[in-house]
Amino acid sequence: MFKKFHLSAIALASAAVLSLLPGTGAAQQSLTVASWGGAYTVSQVESMHKPFEAKSGIKVVSVDYSGALAEIAAQVKTGNIKWDVIDLEPAEALKGCEEGLFEKIDASRLPAGDDGSPASKDFGAGLVLPCAIGNITYANVISYDKAKMGANSPKTLEDFFNVAKFPGKRGIKKDPSVILEWALMADGVALGDVYKVLSTPAGVERAFKKLDTIKSNIVWWTAGAQPPALLASGEVVMAHAWHGRIVDANVKEKKDFALVWDGQVQIPDLYAILKGTKNLEAAQEFVRFASSSQPLADQAKYIPYAPTRNSSLALIPASNPNRAYLPNAGHPGRSMPTNSQFWMENGDDLEKKFSAWLAK
Repeated sequence: MFKKFHLSAIALASAAVLSLLPGTGAAQQSLTVASWGGAYTVSQVESMHKPFEAKSGIKVVSVDYSGALAEIAAQVKTGNIKWDVIDLEPAEALKGCEEGLFEKIDASRLPAGDDGSPASKDFGAGLVLPCAIGNITYANVISYDKAKMGANSPKTLEDFFNVAKFPGKRGIKKDPSVILEWALMADGVALGDVYKVLSTPAGVERAFKKLDTIKSNIVWWTAGAQPPALLASGEVVMAHAWHGRIVDANVKEKKDFALVWDGQVQIPDLYAILKGTKNLEAAQEFVRFASSSQPLADQAKYIPYAPTRNSSLALIPASNPNRAYLPNAGHPGRSMPTNSQFWMENGDDLEKKFSAWLAK
């Protein structure tokens, strides 16, 4: 009897020790990170998930989601939390925080940059939110197939709206954001006044009036893989696209698609933590690691998105071919960041107006 108890005690003690060690079977702690899939998620897995696992012993499970707040709200409100950390855009981050869907993130615990800069000064403006921390910035650009366009090619945002000079269909994301900003810019509104104008009824009417000039030439898309496909098939002569998708098509599919950077609208992605996660400290640890200088710089090995920390830029070597395609790499033409606060406050109303305009 004593011998049996003694052996069981040893076994239990051994199991307890093993459970504290990284990578020891079912007892290993895991963390689920939801993101957008494709090349973007691959870039996160390679630069963030794997190094974090190696450092912490916490397994990171990657899942894809649509980006809708409704999916997150359903988990939080039922208490059935399936994801711990989520990658999302700033308007959704602000709205979700306001609705109590995300945990607060203590910005004072973010690591300093590799150059010693405090996190408060290392991140770009608007990239450290109460419930979310920025990781990358991508650009919405215009693209066309060089082989199909010929020598007389578009160079400005105004060219995108000039059907007389450049006849043919335009591929545009079926969403009011970006295209409404573009419409006003192409109609002569200065960069610094775009959101001021768009916040007025007259400004909204002006944007849709500009869109009327190309409405019959629009092919709407809803997934990031569609613009390169539309260009390749010749269904459109120009397309609004996420710049990383165009670079990816040129590299992996040997396409020769041009990037028109004039008028680019830059949008960041951020990490947030679902309210009520049972892995809160591990999730906080992951966000701090993933948003530190080196992982953000390493992500640019796999996708041409700009890191949100200034200190990370210095860690991206000139030999990295993606460096030339970072949105903040000094491209010619106008460039503006999205106004996340504007879209959080006005997005629902503009979505309704956009749907009404589509139905006309």
